[in-house]
Amino acid sequence: MTGSPDRPGVVAATPENIRRAADLLKKGRLVIVPTETVYGVAARADSAEAMARLYAAKGRDVSKRIAYFAAGIEAVRAAGVEVDGRAEKLAAAFWPGPLTMVLPRAGGGWEGFRVPDHAVALEWLKELGGVVPAVTSANRSGAPAARTAQEAWDALAPHVELALDAGPVETGEASTVVKIGGGAVEILRAGPIGREALARAAEVPVRG
Repeated sequence: MTGSPDRPGVVAATPENIRRAADLLKKGRLVIVPTETVYGVAARADSAEAMARLYAAKGRDVSKRIAYFAAGIEAVRAAGVEVDGRAEKLAAAFWPGPLTMVLPRAGGGWEGFRVPDHAVALEWLKELGGVVPAVTSANRSGAPAARTAQEAWDALAPHVELALDAGPVETGEASTVVKIGGGAVEILRAGPIGREALARAAEVPVRG
């Protein structure tokens, strides 16, 4: 599916289309991007309108936070969250990769971040030029995760502008999510990275 010039649909993940996906997100539109786990749908995190559109597309409860993508640990630190030694060790061990870290904000609250291990996603992040995207699995809430760009598009097409097609993803399993606060690392969602591996890398107890 190629779609129209305004809503191009599923397109090959060429450099030109990656730039196009970045430009659309900057304008507040929703786009679908590949990751090493599942296909994700992204919105500009600092736009209330874009985030509302993302929640509507997913049919997701607005009380459930959506994690951000970043190009690396320095970009996470620049976003205003507290990155301690445990987070640095986990980032060194598992980023880029299927690990989302929920970290405390200096002024209160929590935010989740991940660095995807996918060449297209990483190039797209570079093209965003510092704009932070909120990214979640490209499916309706409660439905199976999308392993292809076409599956993602079919699930969310009324709401999204473009889907970057980089072929089927490898695992189809969402990232491990951990919360880093207090004296331990807590697993909030099980995923490809298990408790023992997390504990070895962070050098602290892991709960959950």
